[in-house]
Amino acid sequence: MTDLAPSGYPADFAPSGYADTFARDHLPPRDQWPTLEFTTELLQYPPRLNAAVELLDATIDRYGADRPALRTPTGVVWTYGELARRTNQLAGYLTDELGLVTGNRVMLHAPNNPWTVAAWLAVLKAGGIVVTTMPALRARELAPIVEKTAPTIALVDHRVAAAVHELRDTSAPNLTVLVYGGDTADDLTRRIAGRPAEFTAVDTAADDVALFGPTSGSTGVPKITTHFHRDILSIDNTFGRMTLRLEPDDLVSCTAPFAFTFGLGMLVVFTLRAGACAFLTETATPPQLAELVAAHGVTVLATAPTAYKQILKSGHADRLRGLRSAVSAGEHIALETWREVYQRLGLKIIDGIGATEMLHIFITAAGDDIREGATGRPVPGYRAAILDPDGNELGPGVAGRLGVIGPVGCRYLADDRQRNYVVNGWNVTGDTFTRDEDGYFWYQARTDNMIVSSGYNIGGPEVEAVLEEHPDVVECAVVAKPDAERGSVVCAFVVLRAEATAGAAKAAELQAFVKGHLAPYKYPRDVRFVDALPRNASGKLQHFRLREIVGREAAATEPTS
Repeated sequence: MTDLAPSGYPADFAPSGYADTFARDHLPPRDQWPTLEFTTELLQYPPRLNAAVELLDATIDRYGADRPALRTPTGVVWTYGELARRTNQLAGYLTDELGLVTGNRVMLHAPNNPWTVAAWLAVLKAGGIVVTTMPALRARELAPIVEKTAPTIALVDHRVAAAVHELRDTSAPNLTVLVYGGDTADDLTRRIAGRPAEFTAVDTAADDVALFGPTSGSTGVPKITTHFHRDILSIDNTFGRMTLRLEPDDLVSCTAPFAFTFGLGMLVVFTLRAGACAFLTETATPPQLAELVAAHGVTVLATAPTAYKQILKSGHADRLRGLRSAVSAGEHIALETWREVYQRLGLKIIDGIGATEMLHIFITAAGDDIREGATGRPVPGYRAAILDPDGNELGPGVAGRLGVIGPVGCRYLADDRQRNYVVNGWNVTGDTFTRDEDGYFWYQARTDNMIVSSGYNIGGPEVEAVLEEHPDVVECAVVAKPDAERGSVVCAFVVLRAEATAGAAKAAELQAFVKGHLAPYKYPRDVRFVDALPRNASGKLQHFRLREIVGREAAATEPTS
Protein backbone atom coordinates (compact mmCIF):
# COMPACT_ATOMS: atom_id res chain seq x y z
CA MET A 1 0.00 0.00 0.00
CA THR A 2 1.02 3.65 -0.34
CA ASP A 3 3.38 5.00 2.32
CA LEU A 4 1.55 6.77 5.12
CA ALA A 5 2.37 10.16 6.53
CA PRO A 6 2.29 10.58 10.35
CA SER A 7 -1.20 12.08 10.06
CA GLY A 8 -2.47 8.75 8.77
CA TYR A 9 -3.33 9.46 5.14
CA PRO A 10 -1.23 8.64 2.07
CA ALA A 11 1.92 10.70 1.75
CA ASP A 12 1.07 11.06 -1.93
CA PHE A 13 -1.47 9.75 -4.37
CA ALA A 14 -0.63 6.83 -6.59
CA PRO A 15 -0.58 7.79 -10.28
CA SER A 16 -4.18 8.17 -11.38
CA GLY A 17 -5.85 5.98 -13.97
CA TYR A 18 -7.96 8.97 -15.06
CA ALA A 19 -7.43 11.37 -17.94
CA ASP A 20 -10.12 13.68 -16.54
CA THR A 21 -8.67 15.03 -13.29
CA PHE A 22 -11.89 16.72 -12.08
CA ALA A 23 -12.26 14.58 -8.95
CA ARG A 24 -8.74 15.01 -7.58
CA ASP A 25 -8.73 18.66 -8.55
CA HIS A 26 -11.76 19.30 -6.35
CA LEU A 27 -10.84 17.29 -3.26
CA PRO A 28 -10.34 19.37 -0.11
CA PRO A 29 -6.78 20.44 0.80
CA ARG A 30 -4.85 17.75 2.66
CA ASP A 31 -4.80 19.74 5.90
CA GLN A 32 -8.62 19.52 5.95
CA TRP A 33 -8.74 15.74 5.55
CA PRO A 34 -9.59 13.51 8.48
CA THR A 35 -6.95 11.16 9.80
CA LEU A 36 -7.07 7.86 7.92
CA GLU A 37 -5.88 4.64 9.54
CA PHE A 38 -5.32 1.19 8.04
CA THR A 39 -4.82 -0.86 11.17
CA THR A 40 -5.80 -4.40 10.19
CA GLU A 41 -4.35 -6.83 7.68
CA LEU A 42 -7.51 -6.69 5.57
CA LEU A 43 -7.05 -2.95 5.12
CA GLN A 44 -3.70 -3.18 3.35
CA TYR A 45 -4.21 -2.45 -0.36
CA PRO A 46 -2.02 -2.51 -3.47
CA PRO A 47 -1.54 0.82 -5.28
CA ARG A 48 -3.64 -0.33 -8.27
CA LEU A 49 -7.19 -1.43 -7.61
CA ASN A 50 -10.56 -1.42 -9.40
CA ALA A 51 -13.40 -2.09 -6.97
CA ALA A 52 -15.73 -3.53 -9.64
CA VAL A 53 -13.14 -6.17 -10.52
CA GLU A 54 -12.86 -7.16 -6.87
CA LEU A 55 -16.63 -7.28 -6.37
CA LEU A 56 -17.46 -9.21 -9.52
CA ASP A 57 -14.57 -10.82 -11.38
CA ALA A 58 -12.67 -11.89 -8.28
CA THR A 59 -15.86 -13.35 -6.82
CA ILE A 60 -16.46 -15.38 -9.98
CA ASP A 61 -12.89 -16.67 -9.72
CA ARG A 62 -13.64 -17.86 -6.17
CA TYR A 63 -17.17 -19.20 -6.49
CA GLY A 64 -17.89 -19.66 -10.20
CA ALA A 65 -20.19 -17.88 -12.66
CA ASP A 66 -23.31 -20.01 -12.21
CA ARG A 67 -24.30 -18.90 -8.73
CA PRO A 68 -27.32 -16.56 -8.46
CA ALA A 69 -26.22 -12.97 -7.87
CA LEU A 70 -29.44 -10.97 -8.16
CA ARG A 71 -33.10 -11.87 -7.68
CA THR A 72 -36.33 -9.89 -7.76
CA PRO A 73 -39.83 -10.56 -6.39
CA THR A 74 -41.09 -11.04 -9.96
CA GLY A 75 -38.87 -14.07 -10.49
CA VAL A 76 -35.98 -12.47 -12.37
CA VAL A 77 -32.68 -14.18 -11.54
CA TRP A 78 -29.25 -13.13 -12.81
CA THR A 79 -26.27 -15.36 -12.21
CA TYR A 80 -22.83 -13.90 -11.57
CA GLY A 81 -21.96 -14.77 -15.15
CA GLU A 82 -24.99 -12.94 -16.52
CA LEU A 83 -24.27 -9.93 -14.34
CA ALA A 84 -20.66 -9.89 -15.56
CA ARG A 85 -21.74 -10.13 -19.22
CA ARG A 86 -24.19 -7.25 -18.97
CA THR A 87 -21.75 -5.18 -16.90
CA ASN A 88 -19.04 -5.65 -19.53
CA GLN A 89 -21.43 -4.87 -22.39
CA LEU A 90 -22.47 -1.63 -20.66
CA ALA A 91 -18.85 -0.69 -19.93
CA GLY A 92 -17.94 -1.25 -23.55
CA TYR A 93 -20.88 0.84 -24.75
CA LEU A 94 -19.96 3.70 -22.43
CA THR A 95 -16.41 3.65 -23.75
CA ASP A 96 -16.83 2.82 -27.43
CA GLU A 97 -20.15 4.44 -28.32
CA LEU A 98 -20.42 7.33 -25.87
CA GLY A 99 -16.74 8.20 -25.64
CA LEU A 100 -16.57 8.10 -21.86
CA VAL A 101 -13.22 9.52 -20.79
CA THR A 102 -11.69 7.99 -17.69
CA GLY A 103 -12.52 10.19 -14.72
CA ASN A 104 -15.81 11.42 -16.27
CA ARG A 105 -18.85 11.28 -14.01
CA VAL A 106 -21.94 9.18 -14.79
CA MET A 107 -25.16 9.86 -12.91
CA LEU A 108 -27.41 6.92 -12.02
CA HIS A 109 -31.05 7.73 -11.39
CA ALA A 110 -32.97 4.53 -10.82
CA PRO A 111 -34.53 2.25 -8.22
CA ASN A 112 -32.89 -0.94 -6.98
CA ASN A 113 -33.02 -3.44 -9.82
CA PRO A 114 -30.55 -5.71 -11.64
CA TRP A 115 -29.80 -3.27 -14.45
CA THR A 116 -28.91 -0.57 -11.92
CA VAL A 117 -26.37 -2.92 -10.32
CA ALA A 118 -24.88 -3.67 -13.73
CA ALA A 119 -24.73 0.04 -14.56
CA TRP A 120 -23.00 0.85 -11.26
CA LEU A 121 -20.35 -1.81 -11.82
CA ALA A 122 -19.93 -0.88 -15.50
CA VAL A 123 -19.14 2.74 -14.72
CA LEU A 124 -16.39 1.69 -12.31
CA LYS A 125 -14.96 -0.85 -14.77
CA ALA A 126 -14.91 1.78 -17.52
CA GLY A 127 -13.01 4.17 -15.28
CA GLY A 128 -15.91 6.49 -14.63
CA ILE A 129 -17.11 7.94 -11.34
CA VAL A 130 -20.63 7.00 -10.25
CA VAL A 131 -22.96 9.75 -9.04
CA THR A 132 -25.81 7.99 -7.28
CA THR A 133 -29.13 9.79 -6.86
CA MET A 134 -32.38 8.87 -5.13
CA PRO A 135 -35.01 7.87 -7.71
CA ALA A 136 -37.64 9.97 -5.94
CA LEU A 137 -35.77 13.25 -6.51
CA ARG A 138 -37.30 15.88 -8.77
CA ALA A 139 -35.48 18.01 -11.34
CA ARG A 140 -34.95 20.90 -8.92
CA GLU A 141 -33.32 18.52 -6.42
CA LEU A 142 -31.10 16.94 -9.05
CA ALA A 143 -29.97 20.30 -10.44
CA PRO A 144 -27.47 21.22 -7.68
CA ILE A 145 -26.06 17.67 -7.71
CA VAL A 146 -25.45 17.90 -11.44
CA GLU A 147 -23.99 21.38 -11.08
CA LYS A 148 -21.50 20.19 -8.45
CA THR A 149 -20.47 16.88 -10.03
CA ALA A 150 -20.66 17.82 -13.74
CA PRO A 151 -21.67 14.41 -15.12
CA THR A 152 -21.40 13.85 -18.87
CA ILE A 153 -23.83 10.91 -18.98
CA ALA A 154 -26.96 9.93 -17.07
CA LEU A 155 -28.18 6.33 -16.98
CA VAL A 156 -31.85 6.49 -16.03
CA ASP A 157 -34.64 4.02 -15.39
CA HIS A 158 -37.47 4.76 -17.82
CA ARG A 159 -40.01 5.18 -15.00
CA VAL A 160 -38.14 8.12 -13.44
CA ALA A 161 -36.72 9.62 -16.62
CA ALA A 162 -39.03 12.65 -16.72
CA ALA A 163 -37.10 14.50 -13.99
CA VAL A 164 -33.77 13.99 -15.76
CA HIS A 165 -35.15 15.03 -19.15
CA GLU A 166 -36.58 18.17 -17.52
CA LEU A 167 -33.22 18.87 -15.93
CA ARG A 168 -31.37 18.42 -19.23
CA ASP A 169 -33.81 20.66 -21.08
CA THR A 170 -33.66 23.47 -18.51
CA SER A 171 -30.12 23.55 -17.11
CA ALA A 172 -27.88 20.70 -18.34
CA PRO A 173 -27.95 20.73 -22.15
CA ASN A 174 -24.70 18.79 -22.48
CA LEU A 175 -25.90 15.84 -20.41
CA THR A 176 -26.34 12.67 -22.48
CA VAL A 177 -29.38 10.81 -21.12
CA LEU A 178 -29.76 7.08 -21.74
CA VAL A 179 -32.95 5.36 -20.61
CA TYR A 180 -33.16 1.69 -19.73
CA GLY A 181 -35.75 -0.87 -18.70
CA GLY A 182 -38.47 0.20 -21.13
CA ASP A 183 -39.84 -1.36 -24.31
CA THR A 184 -38.68 1.21 -26.87
CA ALA A 185 -36.33 0.31 -29.70
CA ASP A 186 -33.62 2.69 -28.44
CA ASP A 187 -33.67 1.42 -24.85
CA LEU A 188 -30.15 1.01 -23.52
CA THR A 189 -30.68 -2.68 -22.81
CA ARG A 190 -31.38 -3.19 -26.53
CA ARG A 191 -28.49 -1.01 -27.64
CA ILE A 192 -25.96 -3.21 -25.87
CA ALA A 193 -27.42 -6.53 -27.06
CA GLY A 194 -24.86 -8.44 -29.06
CA ARG A 195 -21.91 -6.42 -27.77
CA PRO A 196 -18.79 -8.31 -26.59
CA ALA A 197 -19.22 -10.04 -23.25
CA GLU A 198 -15.65 -9.24 -22.20
CA PHE A 199 -14.20 -5.92 -21.12
CA THR A 200 -10.79 -5.10 -19.70
CA ALA A 201 -11.30 -2.88 -16.67
CA VAL A 202 -9.45 0.42 -16.49
CA ASP A 203 -6.29 0.26 -14.38
CA THR A 204 -7.43 2.61 -11.64
CA ALA A 205 -5.44 3.60 -8.57
CA ALA A 206 -6.70 2.44 -5.18
CA ASP A 207 -7.08 6.11 -4.30
CA ASP A 208 -8.85 7.16 -7.49
CA VAL A 209 -12.35 8.41 -6.76
CA ALA A 210 -14.97 5.79 -7.65
CA LEU A 211 -18.13 7.26 -6.16
CA PHE A 212 -19.72 10.62 -5.49
CA GLY A 213 -22.44 10.27 -2.85
CA PRO A 214 -24.73 13.30 -2.50
CA THR A 215 -26.03 14.07 0.97
CA SER A 216 -28.50 16.85 1.61
CA GLY A 217 -27.01 17.95 4.90
CA SER A 218 -28.87 20.06 7.40
CA THR A 219 -29.14 23.06 5.06
CA GLY A 220 -30.76 21.32 2.12
CA VAL A 221 -27.80 22.33 -0.09
CA PRO A 222 -26.23 19.05 -1.24
CA LYS A 223 -22.78 18.08 -0.11
CA ILE A 224 -20.95 15.61 -2.34
CA THR A 225 -19.01 12.94 -0.49
CA THR A 226 -16.11 11.32 -2.35
CA HIS A 227 -15.09 7.70 -2.00
CA PHE A 228 -12.06 5.94 -3.42
CA HIS A 229 -11.94 2.46 -4.95
CA ARG A 230 -10.26 1.21 -1.79
CA ASP A 231 -13.00 2.78 0.36
CA ILE A 232 -15.60 0.54 -1.27
CA LEU A 233 -13.60 -2.51 -0.22
CA SER A 234 -12.84 -1.06 3.21
CA ILE A 235 -16.46 -1.08 4.33
CA ASP A 236 -16.57 -4.79 3.53
CA ASN A 237 -13.21 -5.44 5.18
CA THR A 238 -14.57 -3.85 8.37
CA PHE A 239 -18.33 -4.11 8.96
CA GLY A 240 -18.91 -6.66 6.22
CA ARG A 241 -16.27 -9.19 7.24
CA MET A 242 -16.06 -8.47 10.97
CA THR A 243 -19.74 -7.98 11.91
CA LEU A 244 -22.17 -8.97 9.15
CA ARG A 245 -20.27 -12.09 8.01
CA LEU A 246 -22.38 -13.03 5.01
CA GLU A 247 -22.19 -16.57 3.68
CA PRO A 248 -22.34 -17.60 -0.01
CA ASP A 249 -25.79 -19.15 0.42
CA ASP A 250 -27.34 -16.03 1.96
CA LEU A 251 -30.19 -14.18 0.25
CA VAL A 252 -29.92 -10.54 1.32
CA SER A 253 -32.72 -7.96 1.31
CA CYS A 254 -32.37 -4.25 2.07
CA THR A 255 -35.01 -1.56 1.65
CA ALA A 256 -32.56 1.35 1.31
CA PRO A 257 -31.91 2.64 -2.24
CA PHE A 258 -28.40 2.39 -3.67
CA ALA A 259 -28.04 6.17 -3.36
CA PHE A 260 -28.33 5.68 0.39
CA THR A 261 -24.96 4.02 0.99
CA PHE A 262 -26.53 1.71 3.58
CA GLY A 263 -28.32 0.05 0.66
CA LEU A 264 -25.27 0.09 -1.61
CA GLY A 265 -23.19 -1.71 0.99
CA MET A 266 -25.78 -4.30 1.89
CA LEU A 267 -26.98 -5.19 -1.61
CA VAL A 268 -23.91 -4.67 -3.77
CA VAL A 269 -20.63 -4.49 -1.87
CA PHE A 270 -21.11 -7.02 0.94
CA THR A 271 -23.35 -9.40 -0.99
CA LEU A 272 -21.31 -9.66 -4.17
CA ARG A 273 -17.98 -9.92 -2.37
CA ALA A 274 -19.34 -12.82 -0.30
CA GLY A 275 -20.64 -14.66 -3.36
CA ALA A 276 -24.18 -14.32 -1.95
CA CYS A 277 -27.38 -13.21 -3.69
CA ALA A 278 -29.13 -9.83 -3.43
CA PHE A 279 -32.93 -9.76 -3.30
CA LEU A 280 -33.86 -6.47 -4.98
CA THR A 281 -37.16 -4.86 -4.02
CA GLU A 282 -38.01 -1.48 -5.48
CA THR A 283 -40.95 -0.65 -3.23
CA ALA A 284 -42.66 -2.55 -0.43
CA THR A 285 -44.53 -1.56 2.70
CA PRO A 286 -43.16 -3.15 5.89
CA PRO A 287 -45.93 -5.82 5.95
CA GLN A 288 -45.31 -6.56 2.27
CA LEU A 289 -41.59 -6.76 2.98
CA ALA A 290 -42.21 -9.34 5.71
CA GLU A 291 -44.30 -11.41 3.31
CA LEU A 292 -41.55 -11.26 0.68
CA VAL A 293 -38.93 -12.32 3.23
CA ALA A 294 -40.95 -15.42 4.04
CA ALA A 295 -42.02 -16.24 0.50
CA HIS A 296 -38.55 -16.03 -1.03
CA GLY A 297 -36.46 -17.40 1.81
CA VAL A 298 -34.51 -14.23 2.63
CA THR A 299 -31.88 -14.98 5.27
CA VAL A 300 -30.47 -11.49 5.96
CA LEU A 301 -32.63 -8.37 6.19
CA ALA A 302 -31.49 -4.76 6.52
CA THR A 303 -33.95 -1.92 6.98
CA ALA A 304 -34.79 1.08 9.15
CA PRO A 305 -36.14 0.78 12.72
CA THR A 306 -39.48 2.11 11.51
CA ALA A 307 -39.96 -0.94 9.30
CA TYR A 308 -39.29 -3.40 12.14
CA LYS A 309 -41.75 -1.50 14.33
CA GLN A 310 -44.46 -1.55 11.66
CA ILE A 311 -43.91 -5.26 10.97
CA LEU A 312 -44.46 -5.93 14.64
CA LYS A 313 -47.57 -3.75 14.86
CA SER A 314 -49.12 -5.26 11.73
CA GLY A 315 -48.85 -8.79 13.10
CA HIS A 316 -46.30 -9.93 10.50
CA ALA A 317 -43.39 -10.63 12.84
CA ASP A 318 -43.66 -14.40 12.36
CA ARG A 319 -42.86 -13.93 8.68
CA LEU A 320 -39.30 -13.05 9.73
CA ARG A 321 -38.61 -16.39 11.40
CA GLY A 322 -36.46 -17.57 8.51
CA LEU A 323 -33.91 -14.80 9.05
CA ARG A 324 -30.55 -15.67 10.50
CA SER A 325 -29.50 -12.02 10.71
CA ALA A 326 -31.15 -8.60 10.76
CA VAL A 327 -29.55 -5.16 10.54
CA SER A 328 -30.99 -1.79 11.53
CA ALA A 329 -29.51 1.56 10.49
CA GLY A 330 -30.52 5.00 9.31
CA GLU A 331 -31.54 6.03 12.81
CA HIS A 332 -31.28 4.68 16.34
CA ILE A 333 -33.56 1.71 17.05
CA ALA A 334 -35.77 2.01 20.13
CA LEU A 335 -34.96 -0.48 22.87
CA GLU A 336 -38.61 -1.56 23.01
CA THR A 337 -38.57 -2.51 19.32
CA TRP A 338 -35.28 -4.40 19.67
CA ARG A 339 -36.55 -6.32 22.70
CA GLU A 340 -39.87 -7.22 21.10
CA VAL A 341 -38.15 -8.69 18.02
CA TYR A 342 -35.83 -10.67 20.26
CA GLN A 343 -38.62 -11.92 22.50
CA ARG A 344 -40.83 -12.98 19.60
CA LEU A 345 -38.20 -14.39 17.25
CA GLY A 346 -35.03 -14.90 19.24
CA LEU A 347 -33.37 -12.58 16.71
CA LYS A 348 -30.85 -10.02 17.95
CA ILE A 349 -31.02 -7.09 15.56
CA ILE A 350 -27.61 -5.64 14.68
CA ASP A 351 -27.97 -1.92 15.31
CA GLY A 352 -25.41 0.40 13.78
CA ILE A 353 -24.51 3.98 13.07
CA GLY A 354 -22.93 5.06 9.81
CA ALA A 355 -22.77 8.15 7.64
CA THR A 356 -22.66 8.92 3.94
CA GLU A 357 -19.35 10.67 4.61
CA MET A 358 -17.98 7.40 6.04
CA LEU A 359 -19.81 5.25 3.45
CA HIS A 360 -21.24 2.73 5.92
CA ILE A 361 -21.51 1.50 9.54
CA PHE A 362 -18.59 2.08 11.92
CA ILE A 363 -20.10 1.44 15.39
CA THR A 364 -22.19 -1.65 16.03
CA ALA A 365 -22.38 -4.99 17.84
CA ALA A 366 -23.66 -8.44 16.95
CA GLY A 367 -24.67 -11.59 18.80
CA ASP A 368 -23.45 -11.90 22.35
CA ASP A 369 -21.50 -8.64 22.02
CA ILE A 370 -24.75 -6.67 21.93
CA ARG A 371 -25.50 -4.62 25.02
CA GLU A 372 -29.21 -3.77 25.06
CA GLY A 373 -29.84 -0.09 24.39
CA ALA A 374 -26.30 0.65 23.25
CA THR A 375 -25.37 1.19 19.61
CA GLY A 376 -22.23 -0.85 20.13
CA ARG A 377 -18.47 -0.46 19.89
CA PRO A 378 -16.23 0.63 16.99
CA VAL A 379 -15.91 -1.98 14.27
CA PRO A 380 -12.33 -3.33 13.99
CA GLY A 381 -10.46 -0.82 11.85
CA TYR A 382 -12.19 2.19 13.46
CA ARG A 383 -11.85 4.10 16.71
CA ALA A 384 -14.29 6.56 18.20
CA ALA A 385 -14.38 9.20 20.91
CA ILE A 386 -16.73 11.65 22.59
CA LEU A 387 -15.62 15.22 21.92
CA ASP A 388 -16.32 18.52 23.62
CA PRO A 389 -17.13 21.67 21.57
CA ASP A 390 -13.40 22.32 21.05
CA GLY A 391 -12.67 18.84 19.76
CA ASN A 392 -11.08 17.50 22.96
CA GLU A 393 -11.84 13.94 24.08
CA LEU A 394 -14.22 13.45 27.00
CA GLY A 395 -14.27 10.63 29.49
CA PRO A 396 -16.85 7.89 30.11
CA GLY A 397 -20.38 8.93 30.98
CA VAL A 398 -20.12 12.46 29.58
CA ALA A 399 -22.31 13.41 26.61
CA GLY A 400 -20.64 15.04 23.65
CA ARG A 401 -20.14 14.94 19.90
CA LEU A 402 -19.26 11.63 18.31
CA GLY A 403 -15.92 11.57 16.52
CA VAL A 404 -14.72 8.67 14.37
CA ILE A 405 -11.43 7.73 12.67
CA GLY A 406 -10.91 4.78 10.35
CA PRO A 407 -9.85 3.73 6.84
CA VAL A 408 -12.48 5.99 5.25
CA GLY A 409 -13.41 9.57 6.01
CA CYS A 410 -15.06 12.79 4.95
CA ARG A 411 -13.74 14.48 1.83
CA TYR A 412 -16.41 16.80 0.49
CA LEU A 413 -16.15 17.85 -3.13
CA ALA A 414 -15.14 21.54 -3.18
CA ASP A 415 -17.19 22.46 -0.12
CA ASP A 416 -16.27 24.76 2.77
CA ARG A 417 -18.39 22.62 5.10
CA GLN A 418 -15.45 20.20 5.16
CA ARG A 419 -14.08 22.30 8.04
CA ASN A 420 -17.19 21.63 10.11
CA TYR A 421 -17.19 17.86 9.67
CA VAL A 422 -13.49 17.27 10.35
CA VAL A 423 -12.18 18.46 13.71
CA ASN A 424 -8.64 17.64 14.88
CA GLY A 425 -8.58 14.74 12.44
CA TRP A 426 -11.89 13.30 13.69
CA ASN A 427 -14.96 12.84 11.52
CA VAL A 428 -17.65 14.56 13.61
CA THR A 429 -20.96 13.02 12.58
CA GLY A 430 -23.50 15.42 14.06
CA ASP A 431 -24.66 12.96 16.72
CA THR A 432 -24.51 13.23 20.50
CA PHE A 433 -23.38 10.05 22.32
CA THR A 434 -21.98 8.91 25.61
CA ARG A 435 -19.38 6.17 26.08
CA ASP A 436 -19.35 3.79 29.04
CA GLU A 437 -16.37 2.27 30.85
CA ASP A 438 -16.48 -0.81 28.60
CA GLY A 439 -16.25 1.18 25.40
CA TYR A 440 -19.92 0.91 24.37
CA PHE A 441 -21.45 3.98 22.74
CA TRP A 442 -24.95 5.13 23.69
CA TYR A 443 -26.95 7.36 21.36
CA GLN A 444 -28.47 10.57 22.75
CA ALA A 445 -29.61 12.84 19.89
CA ARG A 446 -28.68 14.67 16.69
CA THR A 447 -26.61 17.81 17.19
CA ASP A 448 -27.58 19.62 14.00
CA ASN A 449 -30.92 20.45 12.44
CA MET A 450 -31.12 17.42 10.21
CA ILE A 451 -34.52 15.74 10.28
CA VAL A 452 -34.11 11.96 10.27
CA SER A 453 -37.44 10.38 9.40
CA SER A 454 -37.78 6.62 8.84
CA GLY A 455 -34.07 6.51 8.07
CA TYR A 456 -34.15 9.32 5.49
CA ASN A 457 -32.22 12.55 5.98
CA ILE A 458 -34.30 15.65 5.23
CA GLY A 459 -32.87 19.16 5.25
CA GLY A 460 -35.36 21.51 6.89
CA PRO A 461 -34.28 24.59 4.90
CA GLU A 462 -34.98 22.72 1.66
CA VAL A 463 -38.61 22.15 2.68
CA GLU A 464 -38.87 25.75 3.88
CA ALA A 465 -37.69 27.04 0.51
CA VAL A 466 -40.45 25.16 -1.32
CA LEU A 467 -43.20 26.16 1.12
CA GLU A 468 -42.25 29.80 0.76
CA GLU A 469 -42.82 29.56 -2.99
CA HIS A 470 -46.54 28.96 -2.32
CA PRO A 471 -48.45 32.21 -2.92
CA ASP A 472 -50.28 32.01 0.41
CA VAL A 473 -47.17 31.52 2.56
CA VAL A 474 -45.56 34.63 4.03
CA GLU A 475 -42.87 32.76 5.93
CA CYS A 476 -42.32 29.38 7.54
CA ALA A 477 -39.96 27.30 9.65
CA VAL A 478 -39.46 23.55 9.58
CA VAL A 479 -38.22 21.39 12.47
CA ALA A 480 -38.15 17.74 13.46
CA LYS A 481 -41.08 16.59 15.55
CA PRO A 482 -40.48 13.40 17.61
CA ASP A 483 -42.63 10.56 16.33
CA ALA A 484 -43.06 7.09 17.80
CA GLU A 485 -43.36 5.42 14.40
CA ARG A 486 -40.82 7.28 12.28
CA GLY A 487 -38.35 8.63 14.82
CA SER A 488 -39.11 12.15 13.60
CA VAL A 489 -41.45 13.77 11.11
CA VAL A 490 -41.26 17.09 9.31
CA CYS A 491 -43.25 19.75 11.19
CA ALA A 492 -43.87 23.08 9.47
CA PHE A 493 -44.86 26.29 11.27
CA VAL A 494 -46.47 28.52 8.65
CA VAL A 495 -47.49 32.18 8.57
CA LEU A 496 -50.16 32.77 5.90
CA ARG A 497 -51.03 35.98 4.09
CA ALA A 498 -54.04 37.73 5.62
CA GLU A 499 -56.42 36.76 2.82
CA ALA A 500 -55.71 33.01 3.13
CA THR A 501 -57.75 30.72 5.37
CA ALA A 502 -55.92 28.40 7.74
CA GLY A 503 -57.26 24.93 8.34
CA ALA A 504 -57.12 21.29 7.29
CA ALA A 505 -57.79 22.07 3.63
CA LYS A 506 -54.94 24.59 3.45
CA ALA A 507 -52.60 22.18 5.26
CA ALA A 508 -53.40 19.45 2.72
CA GLU A 509 -52.85 21.94 -0.11
CA LEU A 510 -49.40 22.86 1.23
CA GLN A 511 -48.48 19.20 1.69
CA ALA A 512 -49.43 18.44 -1.90
CA PHE A 513 -47.45 21.48 -3.05
CA VAL A 514 -44.29 20.20 -1.38
CA LYS A 515 -44.83 16.71 -2.82
CA GLY A 516 -45.03 18.27 -6.26
CA HIS A 517 -41.60 19.87 -5.94
CA LEU A 518 -39.61 17.54 -3.70
CA ALA A 519 -39.34 13.81 -3.11
CA PRO A 520 -42.62 12.85 -1.41
CA TYR A 521 -40.94 11.60 1.77
CA LYS A 522 -39.88 15.17 2.53
CA TYR A 523 -43.35 16.67 2.87
CA PRO A 524 -44.44 18.10 6.25
CA ARG A 525 -46.71 15.60 7.97
CA ASP A 526 -47.59 18.22 10.58
CA VAL A 527 -48.54 21.72 9.36
CA ARG A 528 -49.24 24.39 11.99
CA PHE A 529 -50.51 27.87 11.24
CA VAL A 530 -49.13 30.66 13.44
CA ASP A 531 -49.37 34.44 13.48
CA ALA A 532 -45.59 34.93 13.73
CA LEU A 533 -42.35 32.98 14.05
CA PRO A 534 -40.00 33.44 17.01
CA ARG A 535 -36.99 35.66 16.30
CA ASN A 536 -34.17 37.15 18.35
CA ALA A 537 -33.36 40.84 18.70
CA SER A 538 -31.45 40.87 15.43
CA GLY A 539 -34.31 39.21 13.60
CA LYS A 540 -32.76 35.75 13.30
CA LEU A 541 -35.29 32.95 13.24
CA GLN A 542 -35.11 30.80 16.40
CA HIS A 543 -35.70 27.23 15.29
CA PHE A 544 -34.72 25.99 18.73
CA ARG A 545 -37.82 27.53 20.28
CA LEU A 546 -40.02 25.61 17.84
CA ARG A 547 -38.12 22.42 18.64
CA GLU A 548 -38.81 23.07 22.30
CA ILE A 549 -42.54 23.30 21.56
CA VAL A 550 -42.75 19.97 19.75
CA GLY A 551 -40.34 18.42 22.23
CA ARG A 552 -42.53 19.38 25.20
CA GLU A 553 -45.58 18.01 23.42
CA ALA A 554 -43.82 14.72 22.76
CA ALA A 555 -42.67 14.46 26.37
CA ALA A 556 -46.18 15.15 27.63
CA THR A 557 -47.65 12.33 25.56
CA GLU A 558 -45.05 9.69 26.47
CA PRO A 559 -46.48 6.87 28.60
CA THR A 560 -45.24 6.77 32.17
CA SER A 561 -43.73 3.56 33.54
